[in-house]
Amino acid sequence: MLFGVDTKKDNDWWIGSNTPNTNNLSKFESLLFQGNGYLGIRGTFEEHYLNEKRDMFILGTFDKFQDEPTELPNLPDIVNLEIKINGKIFNLDQGEVTNYQRGLNLKNGEVTRSFDWKFDKEQFKFEFRRFVSMANLHLFVSKVTVTPLNNNVRIQIKSGIDGQMTNSGTQHLVEGSKRLFRARFVQMQTQTQDSKVKFALTEYHRLFLDKVELSLNPHLELNRRQAFANYSIGVEKNQTLTFVKYANVYSSTDKDLRYGVGRDSIHELEHLGRTSYASLLAESSRVWEEQFWQKSLVEIKSHNNKPQIAVNYARYQLISNTPHDFGMNIGAKGMTGEGYKGHAFWDTEMFMMPFFTFNLPQYAHNLMEYRYLGLIGAVKKAHQNGYQGAQYPWEAAMPIDAESSPLWGGADIITGEPMKILSGESELHVTSDVAFGVSQYLRATDDQKFAKRMGDEIILQCAKFWASRVEWSTRLNRYQITDVIGPDEYKEHANNNAFTNYMAHWCMEKGANIIADLRQNDMATYTSLDKKLPLATLFRDLIEKASMMYLPQPDAEKIIPQDDNYLSYKTINVQKYKESDNTSEIFKDFNLKQLDKIQVTKQADVLLLLKLFEDKFSTSVIKKNWFFYEPRTTHDSSLSYSTHAILANDLSLYEQAFSYFEHACQIDLGTNMQSSVKGIHLGSMGGIYNTVIEGFGGVRIVEDNLSIQPQLPKTWETLKYSLIWQGVKIKVLATQDYFSIVSDSKFKFIYHDKDYQVEPKEKLTIEL
Repeated sequence: MLFGVDTKKDNDWWIGSNTPNTNNLSKFESLLFQGNGYLGIRGTFEEHYLNEKRDMFILGTFDKFQDEPTELPNLPDIVNLEIKINGKIFNLDQGEVTNYQRGLNLKNGEVTRSFDWKFDKEQFKFEFRRFVSMANLHLFVSKVTVTPLNNNVRIQIKSGIDGQMTNSGTQHLVEGSKRLFRARFVQMQTQTQDSKVKFALTEYHRLFLDKVELSLNPHLELNRRQAFANYSIGVEKNQTLTFVKYANVYSSTDKDLRYGVGRDSIHELEHLGRTSYASLLAESSRVWEEQFWQKSLVEIKSHNNKPQIAVNYARYQLISNTPHDFGMNIGAKGMTGEGYKGHAFWDTEMFMMPFFTFNLPQYAHNLMEYRYLGLIGAVKKAHQNGYQGAQYPWEAAMPIDAESSPLWGGADIITGEPMKILSGESELHVTSDVAFGVSQYLRATDDQKFAKRMGDEIILQCAKFWASRVEWSTRLNRYQITDVIGPDEYKEHANNNAFTNYMAHWCMEKGANIIADLRQNDMATYTSLDKKLPLATLFRDLIEKASMMYLPQPDAEKIIPQDDNYLSYKTINVQKYKESDNTSEIFKDFNLKQLDKIQVTKQADVLLLLKLFEDKFSTSVIKKNWFFYEPRTTHDSSLSYSTHAILANDLSLYEQAFSYFEHACQIDLGTNMQSSVKGIHLGSMGGIYNTVIEGFGGVRIVEDNLSIQPQLPKTWETLKYSLIWQGVKIKVLATQDYFSIVSDSKFKFIYHDKDYQVEPKEKLTIEL
């Protein structure tokens, strides 16, 4: 497994670089992201470089510029630090750098950088440290130490708030107030132009010489959208100057505001600014350990520690980008960059949710509650398009928004004109995906309170949409779905895309079952929902249309047609596109109209359907479709590899399964320096976890039961993991020969279609 980052053989929780390379800044800015589910900061250097992208976001603060889609605004930069030594600006591109190491501690989110620097015969030792606090969601703290090794020097430090940030040129923030409070606190207040979200950013600095605190008032420098504090200190040979920055961010969307963004921001720093960097880091580390790592055990013992590092990194990114507020979701790039504008997709339900459902169900609940709030926008979108029920947006921002997808994309290779993006109007399967995510959450948690308050209504509204969207064909005597985009986004006008049809059928059937169950067992909830959705009428509609719904069946060769026309198209050799580092390589040879008529698939489509509904298809059908569709798939999506890895493992194609797992890990951590410049692929992070737990760990939800059927890669000795299933905490140890399970309460599961029961505190061991 080739990584583009340095790792340590004896440390499963560290990634970084041992080379002071400023040529691939954006890749490492994304990889070394720091966040806490509220505040997210890219891993830029403190000092400035060409081609850097300094991004900081707060979840839920979307803004719209004119007719562009809403996006998370890039907030003023609080990381920046300019250091001058004897009047010359410190920069890694000048002088000689030795003993360099920069890395991210995945265990607690701290980024550190240390090196020796020689410039104009002067020698120095530098160390930078910083973290975004998990104990206080508004807080960012950094520390730098500089030690001159051969001469006395004068060091000047400029630190402050730089509001000249944009979203790739779009300025969302208006010029606000800037001032120095009590000769100590530098503050900037601003707000977004359209949504009128207010922000306050405040910094407080402390300086020490050999651990003795200096009493220095800063010289304040105010420029347009900028406020900086300047310090000048004489430092003798072998003395160590320490500069500590305490900074925070508040927004008017915060639910913990007491007095207002400005006053709250200063009040917090008055309290926390007297606490040491080490103490604040320890508080944050404790939250990481107790609230997250102890609740999501994954330990791999293998030929090397890169699989462990990869799954640790995946979990770190998922946790860092997980909202603590039920009114928000996880963007496809999280807060790690400007890619996809902070919008959430089907990635959340289909690829990220298993991690939260099995380990942190309260966060899974929050993500589902976001979708409940999103019924406002989804019902609005369905109505605008002439349908009933809830049609969820392909790209979701604020819950009240009907759709947040952009209308135009890259240039057409043939015409040179911008390509229209049809996903917002045609990629309908997201509505079923949301309902599927709700259903999986309810199965895994048995959260009946959520089902009654929100979950049942989400699924029923989605089912009602499909009942209004399916089309009756008199000629074929069936309901069908035409002119859609399935997971294979190369096919923009597909008729009866298999994935879409099966998911719509499942959704309508599930809705009918919910109505029947409520009518028999919970008349209070039935009556409440009946006022919003006349349930008797909806029940008849769902039963009729689900029973007459066209579901593409395996043909004589056992191949399920991806859509009505796919099997009639010409074939091409896609190997060079599979091997390319450029995920859009195929668009150098074809445009979308041409790809629409070729047997080439962007990502798992029919194969994703087979992975989700394995119990509905024979092993021979699944295998036939694997060998048909896999050679035609370019994997031009970060979501594709994990599905293929899991399915290959199920089919006993163990070498292919591990190869696809490695590919999934390398999407962001690999050697392609362009893969993550606009942010990390959060859906792929979820996919890495899913491959380890669902694939190699053999975990599946089968109807309302949990199936565990491990099969480890041959280079792995053991896999340990924990899960929460319907409130019961279980731990699994899998080896090449057996697996064992312990639980804190009575627990039932399935292994190879046979029922087993684990008694509390007892270990059950099963030979493979």
